[in-house]
Amino acid sequence: MRNVLWSKLHLLHDRIRRLPADTRGVAAIEFCILVPLMLMIFFGTIQVSTGVAVDRKVSLTARTLSDLISQAPSVTSTDFSNAFATSLAMLSPYAATPLQSKISQIYIDPTTLVGKVVWSQASNTSARAYKDVVSVPTALQVGGTYLILSEVSYNFQPIASFDSSAHFVSTTFPLSDKMFTRPRQSTCVTFSTWTTCPTTGSLP
Repeated sequence: MRNVLWSKLHLLHDRIRRLPADTRGVAAIEFCILVPLMLMIFFGTIQVSTGVAVDRKVSLTARTLSDLISQAPSVTSTDFSNAFATSLAMLSPYAATPLQSKISQIYIDPTTLVGKVVWSQASNTSARAYKDVVSVPTALQVGGTYLILSEVSYNFQPIASFDSSAHFVSTTFPLSDKMFTRPRQSTCVTFSTWTTCPTTGSLP
């Protein structure tokens, strides 16, 4: 019995001694360790690139909406519907459902230089209220003038994301942009009951 135990111990000692030199299966172990990390980096790169592309489209959409409306001396509900339809098409090939758009005309009070909403239309969100105060860049605060403001937002949702504990979570990243342009062919862009373009005094 003693000899058997001694033989087993000797065999175990011999195998432990040879273990550092045994490289069989190293490649498989390295592969198992690296593959999850490489897949995370791969899909993470794709999602970041997609997010950047969508953010760029949001900016282009805001610019296009403002530019389209500012080129007309007057607009109708149909014009707004067409403009919003164009903005949805601009998001292709990405999902257009999360897109929220607003177009508003702003009047700069000649006394206070405060921008207030004259009219506003929206798609997939609420429009601004009449006389709603809007923050206007200082360079555009010219009393008695009008501005067309487009506001676009988009909730971007990656296929998968992680929290601080490396757990899968479903989250969204809000992307937004806005653009001011001046009316091109008239003092203001008339719409609905707003048929004149006063340049003095406050809004009625």
